[in-house]
Amino acid sequence: MIQFKSGTLKTLVAVAAMSAAFGTLAADIDVNANQNDLAIQGYDPVAYFTDSRPVKGSAEFSATHKNAIYHFASAEHRDRFRADPNAYAPQYGGYCAFGVTMEKKFDTDPAAWKIVDGKLYLNLNKDVQTRWLTDVPGYISSANDLWPEIRGVEADKL
Repeated sequence: MIQFKSGTLKTLVAVAAMSAAFGTLAADIDVNANQNDLAIQGYDPVAYFTDSRPVKGSAEFSATHKNAIYHFASAEHRDRFRADPNAYAPQYGGYCAFGVTMEKKFDTDPAAWKIVDGKLYLNLNKDVQTRWLTDVPGYISSANDLWPEIRGVEADKL
């Protein structure tokens, strides 16, 4: 039998529990987050609605949604998001809205954005957004139809 100093076994159990917990905190597969589970590259999703522009958030003001971490420019923005995350989180989990129409999950540029009917859409970059803007209603309709099929598939498997 292995003998541990007093408290060592408790520490090992606590570390194991924390490791298991952190292992389950990875951002949901349908959310575009970096390796640190940070969504929208740290940009404040509420600012798109309140400031009409992308604003870099701060780790000081953060919240989680679908196991992804969102940063905000202020406590007020964080609190608005917490009250109704679906009102502010980008559509298609923050993946490129045009890419979804091609059954792909592409990363996005926080500066390539548009709010349509009260919803935030992001695109891969400004060039892709220019194409997406040629038929926003059509592309949104197409993406809405396709998203349920691809939302649970890893991006590199599409």
